[in-house]
Amino acid sequence: MNRRNLIKGFGFGIAAGTLGIVSKSDEVMANEYTKATKGLPALKITNVKAILTAPQRIRLCVVKVETSEPGLYGLGCATFNQRPLPVVAAVDKYLNPFAKGRDVDNIEDMWQNAYTSSYWRNGPVLNNALCGLDQALWDIKGKRANMPVYQLLGGKCRFAVDCYTHCGGRDFAQTERSVRRAMEEGFRHIRIQLGGYGSPHLSKTPAFKEAGFGLPSDSLMEPGPYVRATVKMFEHIRKACGDEVELLHDIHERIPPIQAINLIKQLEQYHPFFIEDPFAPEDNGYFRMLRQQTSVPIAMGELFNNPHEWTGLISERLIDFIRVHISQIGGLSVARKLAALCEWFNVRTAWHGPGDVSPVGHAANAHLDLAVSNFGIQEAVHFNDKTREVFPGSPTVKNGYMYVNEAPGFGVDINEELAAKFPLPDHPGYWRPVRRSDGTAVRP
Repeated sequence: MNRRNLIKGFGFGIAAGTLGIVSKSDEVMANEYTKATKGLPALKITNVKAILTAPQRIRLCVVKVETSEPGLYGLGCATFNQRPLPVVAAVDKYLNPFAKGRDVDNIEDMWQNAYTSSYWRNGPVLNNALCGLDQALWDIKGKRANMPVYQLLGGKCRFAVDCYTHCGGRDFAQTERSVRRAMEEGFRHIRIQLGGYGSPHLSKTPAFKEAGFGLPSDSLMEPGPYVRATVKMFEHIRKACGDEVELLHDIHERIPPIQAINLIKQLEQYHPFFIEDPFAPEDNGYFRMLRQQTSVPIAMGELFNNPHEWTGLISERLIDFIRVHISQIGGLSVARKLAALCEWFNVRTAWHGPGDVSPVGHAANAHLDLAVSNFGIQEAVHFNDKTREVFPGSPTVKNGYMYVNEAPGFGVDINEELAAKFPLPDHPGYWRPVRRSDGTAVRP
């Protein structure tokens, strides 16, 4: 029985059953369909493990889920660059025994039960570990269906993923040269920063160091020089590079909320594509005040772990782009629901995609970008040759667009033997303290 005859047979069976001509049990019909379509056998999880590697000196963590079908496995990103070792313990010591023997097909059931298996939840360590399991299961499902994951999510809404890249320099001239290079490479969206976050090189009076407060490696950042220079930077780049290029900027929560509001109001005349993370997550209450005073598009969410942090901002239309780190919120299963929520409030996606996301994670970002109608923009990534060797099939960026490998699943594999040749850097990876002149700690 071929597929066409099978479908015809089902149609006849329904009609005949209605007329009382013939009756078949649901079990018999299901068995006939399985036999006719060569249905996939039930698979069980046999092992879940974390793999650490750092081919770009960035601490990457990938979860590998192995199944009862020899050679069939899935990969998911669980990278928490600042705390990779607790994630490894969460995966190997807790998720592995939890997941063993469970059905690989029931992703939603797996996620819901793994999420509550620790009782307390919504923390970055457990969410990253859970993301690794979740994305690996989606990778397996795509491989079993012989389809890229974006097809399982509804297919493409666009031919590729439009990206923004990062440009900057210690002065306006360096920043301009960086922007012009990116424009020549085909980028239409460019994030501009004057030096590091908060332009710390512009602050000159580290009184706390003279007082012996903190450590010599702690850096200084004062809001005033940063705010004044950022406005002048936008003015310079607009005059030098024109109005066609879309400009973005990341405040990175480095200044008090009121100063962030005033800065964004001053930047409105240069029509930025968006301003990112004006407030720390603890300061979400300031978004109403910000929205009342400016129409500059706002992107928020890089540090979010918990749905309570984003649902109000979305439903009250206080942000324009959702900027969460997908592994930080628990995986693709959460992110696709979040994108659907955002769609009804005209909030667009702008998933966090820095260097400390593995190629598997970037592929997951891109597959979701391709499939959701309310896609906004994606942060570009530049993998070195070593990373591409460790992760065959990594996404590529050309003319400002990201393209995924069209292979089944996420299309990214890992060479475990080669990955082991790039151990994590000795430094633990924490964010070094940034302080005001009197020694007060600066977030994030």
